[in-house]
Amino acid sequence: MTISAEFLEPIITLVLLLLLAVIAFGIVRVRGLFAVVIMLGAYSFLMATLFIVLDAVDVAMTEASVGAGISTVLFLGALYLTDVKEATGRARRLAPMLVAVVTAGVLIWGLSDLPEFGSADQPIHTKGADYLDRSIPETGIQNVVSSVLASYRGFDTLGETAVVFTAAIGVLALFARRRSDGKG
Repeated sequence: MTISAEFLEPIITLVLLLLLAVIAFGIVRVRGLFAVVIMLGAYSFLMATLFIVLDAVDVAMTEASVGAGISTVLFLGALYLTDVKEATGRARRLAPMLVAVVTAGVLIWGLSDLPEFGSADQPIHTKGADYLDRSIPETGIQNVVSSVLASYRGFDTLGETAVVFTAAIGVLALFARRRSDGKG
């Protein structure tokens, strides 16, 4: 007896989503920052796995390298330069909960206007599928992936690069501060 892919894929997706929810709950509850960093890396790894299941291999590779890779290294570098325990404070718990509930409500409301998942009449299938035909004449770049990343999504790629660069500069600034304090 063989299990078909149509039956197995939703089960794998649900298991991954359940694991993501468990890790997210753990990230919120754990007070040790080292454990949080490790759990964030595991969360990113699971997200990359979920993207592979959903046939978004390019996004999975980016999530694995940036989310599970460089972000974890930068967090560990920052953690090396700071305390290992989260500072306790007298923060109010109602305001963050209210912001989270309002944000979730807006996101759920936004989902109501989306087309059905997997439907053939989505904009990506009707308007965006002609990248192969338009790429070379419009951009002059021979590689379609490069033309999409550098030309069509140039500002998005620049923004992603700026975020990683800023995080690296932040860690380097912490290293410089630690060295000037005589702790390094």
